[in-house]
Amino acid sequence: MRLFFYQCLALIAVGGAALVVATFVRAQTVTEIQGKITSTSEQLQKLKQEIPVIQNSLNNLGAQKKTLNTSIVELDLTRKKLQTEIKITQINVDTTNQKISQLSSQITDRQKQIDDRMAAIKEAIRVVYERDALDLLEVALSNESFSGLWDDIEAITQFNTKVAQDIEQVKVLKADLENKTNQKKIEKKNYLNLKSELSDQKTIAEQTKAEKARLLAQTKNQESAFAKLLKQKLALADALEQELRDYEQTLKFILDPTSIPPRGKKVFSPPLDPLIITQQFGRTSSSGRLYASGTHNGTDFKASIGTPVMAMLGGTVWATGDTDRVCPGASYGKWVLIKHNNGLATLYAHFSLIKASPGDTVDTGDVIGYSGKTGYSTGPHLHVTLFAAAAVKVENRPSKACGGRTYTMPLAAINAYLDPMDYL
Repeated sequence: MRLFFYQCLALIAVGGAALVVATFVRAQTVTEIQGKITSTSEQLQKLKQEIPVIQNSLNNLGAQKKTLNTSIVELDLTRKKLQTEIKITQINVDTTNQKISQLSSQITDRQKQIDDRMAAIKEAIRVVYERDALDLLEVALSNESFSGLWDDIEAITQFNTKVAQDIEQVKVLKADLENKTNQKKIEKKNYLNLKSELSDQKTIAEQTKAEKARLLAQTKNQESAFAKLLKQKLALADALEQELRDYEQTLKFILDPTSIPPRGKKVFSPPLDPLIITQQFGRTSSSGRLYASGTHNGTDFKASIGTPVMAMLGGTVWATGDTDRVCPGASYGKWVLIKHNNGLATLYAHFSLIKASPGDTVDTGDVIGYSGKTGYSTGPHLHVTLFAAAAVKVENRPSKACGGRTYTMPLAAINAYLDPMDYL
């Protein structure tokens, strides 16, 4: 009997020994993957250090007078920055893929450990049940002395303890398996997001390249032609803005204060990280110089081309559009309008690339596009306009300023425009 239980203990021990060999083999693979991740991490840090240097050069250019030369240099620097960001995102994609492979290897290893250990336990228990008819009295009578009986009881105790330990180990392995499976799901989602971001960055980089080619073609590389082009765009922007202002002043709307959150209640999350204001809402020191109406209908935030823009609050994408199709260099450029469930609606403008579609449901923090300088913009930034949603209409109107072509954009009575910073 004593021999029998020791054989059962040996059976479980053999199962554990097999796991050690398998784990060692898989550990080598995991270590190799970890080495690759560490190596790419060092490369990533070097690339990240390049971004602030390029951005500082862009900031210095932005403070200079707008000329053809500075515009071309700015486009070249912007493309260089985007290409560096593409390299960073590609490394993040590769690293995330390596992490997924690492987790897959660990998951396979944990599953094998569980299966092998469970098989050993089941086999040992099966053998015990086959001998279960032999009760303790029979064990006692089969021994020539009580010392032999105590040895057998000790063997049974050891067997029970070993089984209990192995079952507890299986619980630990299963918990670790579940944890790594959840990590893998997160990394897979992250991988898909990064792949999408990589594709978007490449698109924006190509747009910047095309913009440089278009600018050189329009100006024939002459400063005088560039100055004339700037003057024409400013005149068009002023004319369209005045036209919109005149129309909106005819619209009537009585704002019910109870239909929107009270002023000062912070219901929005930042659309950018970090959030830096460059132009306030309403009449400011520069609004009279920059806008024909003398007032700014939203808030501007600092954002280089290609910066992800996030929804400030969950809601439904009401509409999207691009005023450059009708009036290049005027108004909002590429824009997204989101209607929220609290009586407010937010407009995001001057995108380089829109990621949202009308009818989409978005959550707070979802990326809806990338910042740029489409429409009327003296430089890359994000413009946010806040409306009382009940007053907004997305209208299609022919524009005299734009040669009779029809523009599409959100319009509302003047008193329906609100200060975004009251809620942000």
